[in-house]
Amino acid sequence: MSDNASPPVQAGDKPVLFQRLALIGIGLIGSSIAHAARANNIVAEIAISTRSAETLAEAERLKLGDAYSLDPAEVVEGADLVILCTPVGACGKVAAVISKSLAPGAIVSDVGSVKGSVIKQVAPHMPDGVHFIAGHPVAGTEYSGPGAGFATLFENRWCVLTPTQDTDPAALAKLTEFWDRCGSQVEIMDAGHHDLVLSMTSHIPHLIAYNIVGTAADLETVTKREVVKFSAAGFRDFTRIAASDPTMWRDVFLHNKEAVLETLGRFSEDLSALQRAIRWGDGDALYDLFSRTREIRRRIIAEGQETAMPNFGRDEGGLAPTDEDTGE
Repeated sequence: MSDNASPPVQAGDKPVLFQRLALIGIGLIGSSIAHAARANNIVAEIAISTRSAETLAEAERLKLGDAYSLDPAEVVEGADLVILCTPVGACGKVAAVISKSLAPGAIVSDVGSVKGSVIKQVAPHMPDGVHFIAGHPVAGTEYSGPGAGFATLFENRWCVLTPTQDTDPAALAKLTEFWDRCGSQVEIMDAGHHDLVLSMTSHIPHLIAYNIVGTAADLETVTKREVVKFSAAGFRDFTRIAASDPTMWRDVFLHNKEAVLETLGRFSEDLSALQRAIRWGDGDALYDLFSRTREIRRRIIAEGQETAMPNFGRDEGGLAPTDEDTGE
């Protein structure tokens, strides 16, 4: 393990909440947690592990932590907070590796977009006295890697925590405070309900984006050059979403299969109805749908989850929010 002796940044009057934060995986979300925890004086020390020596070296060059190791079991030693920032399909394997090194009383969490599967994977490996509370910060960009993170990623964004019936209330309150101090609004939710909600608000939109961009690229009568050259704003937004980390999203769909298929079935029925309205020239049906969906957009803006500014308030080529990216 290598160490970086730089002291934590002091911010505000609140005392340190955790002495040692261990981050397993250091992509966009992991690196943003490191920045936010440091900037807001939430932790005294940050230890980082990732499977790639190159990625770990980049994290050390960026001074994201105080200690670094390719061995996740090593970085969790003495940690009172451990956050798994890996694709959801890897959570169970990581939990098995770190299990024997976890400190009594430690809180273990994750950042994945699927909660039911992660709980099934991780919980069996947690020793007595260690508190596992699955979590999901609903924030991100289409960029990945240690250099993509920034301290304000979670500000005014939701973080969903999905405790189980036997979750320790004090541990839940402490993890809630952690995300609150990172800038998030915390919502407590049942894991199954979370997976159904996110299948609609995040997973299906990503699936549609991947499919639309793939269809455009495969059209035999339209060249890929024309697709790029004449891309309108709607298609450009789809390509932004479809640029998200492929490993992470592969795992999301494999591990939230039931909820995604249920929501996809409803979407397919609604799409068929829309297809019939276009075929038969039912302008009233089209206008009614477009009016209802426009109102949803207004409500999202009113809730502070988006801005009405032109180009969504983003500079050309700037960061554009998606739902998350835990890629390493």
